[in-house]
Amino acid sequence: MSGPLTGFRIIEMAGIGPAPYACMLLSDLGAEVIRIDRTSGGGLGAHPGDITARGRKSIAVDLKNPAGVEVVLQLVETADVLIECFRPGVMEKLGLGPDDCAKRNAGLIYGRMTGWGQDGPLAKRAGHDLNYIAITGLLDSFGSAGEAPPTPLNVIGDLGGGSMFLLLGVLAALLERKQSGVGQVIDAAICDGTVSLLSTIHGLRGIQFWELEREQNMLDGGAPFYRSYLCKDGRSMSVGAIEPQFYAQMLAILGLDFGGSDYFSQMDKAAWPARRAQMAAKFLEKTRDEWAVLFDGSDACVAPILDLEEAESFPHNAARQNLVRRDNVLQSAPAPRFSRTPGQIQHAPVAEGANSASILASLGLEQSHIDQLLAGGVIKQAD
Repeated sequence: MSGPLTGFRIIEMAGIGPAPYACMLLSDLGAEVIRIDRTSGGGLGAHPGDITARGRKSIAVDLKNPAGVEVVLQLVETADVLIECFRPGVMEKLGLGPDDCAKRNAGLIYGRMTGWGQDGPLAKRAGHDLNYIAITGLLDSFGSAGEAPPTPLNVIGDLGGGSMFLLLGVLAALLERKQSGVGQVIDAAICDGTVSLLSTIHGLRGIQFWELEREQNMLDGGAPFYRSYLCKDGRSMSVGAIEPQFYAQMLAILGLDFGGSDYFSQMDKAAWPARRAQMAAKFLEKTRDEWAVLFDGSDACVAPILDLEEAESFPHNAARQNLVRRDNVLQSAPAPRFSRTPGQIQHAPVAEGANSASILASLGLEQSHIDQLLAGGVIKQAD
């Protein structure tokens, strides 16, 4: 095993969305992650395509049985972190809430991952990524003026506002525990994290450099030098030439003259619609790959927009080995990178309960006791 988190044990209450992704990253960085699955099943980690379930051990436990709750609490005694993603109050009803766990392990970091947070008017309401980012102002900032916002992939809310802020909280709490010796509860909410992701935009609004109306701003597709353009073959190019020197290079390669490439001319919003139209017409003159060749090697901040399959063989991604294949499944390589303790994919996803007996044996339980738990349906061992 490798990675900077080697030696840490994480207990993961099986769920979907940002919590499993966060636990995948913890595993990639060397932590031992034990997933608490249900004896009734649910399909998590049953096949190689469950990428965010990679690198786990699994024990299937009947959490409606007091003996099953006791099994989890025994695991908690040995853990550094517990991560759960149920609605507020569910873990308390199971007898596995923060107070219950703290009685068994005062140093436990208890990570709670929800969409709305542990309190507030919406706390116990159902929701998904799109709903969470809708109330933050982020979703309304996407898309063309006068149209409903597009549906972005759930990487912004679930994984950006959710997983990453959960991880930030967990790792910060682990550092603080070195000083205090005491654990604490992390209330990570997707809507909270997404609001934080908007800090730059709120700052721009504060200096009157961001308008609420879409396509009137530098980063929302309004600026002709920061948006995507369709090409002759139906594929697209991304343009991000914000700085004047990069903007000048872009115009030179496109063969366009907007009467100056200085900053004040570039930021003339009154001219943006006409310039967007001119650039759109120019990009339609060639295919995406023809433009990619012309911009290759420049600092014009223009790059081809690739699909998921093309991304694997793109020279930069290939050189960095950002994508790997395991069991013929394309997936992300561990990130970020460490000079002394590199992360690694520990192993492919395992079926629910694949490690039930061995996990209990590692706690010191006698085989006869494990057999009783299996026979009573308190735990389940995968075939």
